Amino acid sequence: MLKPKKAIMGRKIGMTQVFAEDGQLVPVTVLEAGPCVVVQKKTVENDGYDAVKVGFRDARVNKRGHVYLNRPDKGQFDKVSAVYKRHLKEYRLEDCSPYEVGAEIKADVFAEGDKVDVTGTSKGKGFAGVIKRHNYGRGPMSHGSKHRRALGSMGPGTDPSRVRKGKPMAGHMGNKRVTVQNLKVVRVDAERNIILVRGAVPGPRGSLVSIKNTTKNK
Repeated sequence: MLKPKKAIMGRKIGMTQVFAEDGQLVPVTVLEAGPCVVVQKKTVENDGYDAVKVGFRDARVNKRGHVYLNRPDKGQFDKVSAVYKRHLKEYRLEDCSPYEVGAEIKADVFAEGDKVDVTGTSKGKGFAGVIKRHNYGRGPMSHGSKHRRALGSMGPGTDPSRVRKGKPMAGHMGNKRVTVQNLKVVRVDAERNIILVRGAVPGPRGSLVSIKNTTKNK
């Protein structure tokens, strides 16, 4: 499995459209990328593999100074005397040597023209039947039909005499981790930590996303 060279956590702000240099109208997704703080650096000697753990967005603090983090997460920040962050994520990069604990990763790690993979959680759509969820065909709609939008045959009765694993059925639709590959970075605003990528990315506005340079063969 190919490892990314650079990665950052971000937040989906929404979609808009911009004009390219040739006058073409390009649909883009606006992503708030970082700044992320390196909280922990894992090595082969200590952990068995190389990786960096980063934190994104300041954690909520009430008037009494209580931080809304569980004790294990809070303890990681206390070790490095870093500002408490709300989200933590670990990245196994091709080369972790440039990153040290306490360093900041900003949107300028990516440049215009880069190709990235964006991972997010798709919108949850509740319970859905097989027609909406898996694009099944419906049954006859004539008078007397008792099979209109219901699931059809579940499989052979004699052999294997059971429903096979992975049978598409009704259930919770959406709310899954989805990765959209090979998206082009249209613009980068380093001052505001904003990245514009061509096309759509999974998830509703405000949802957490992970941005990595694409590992897809060109």
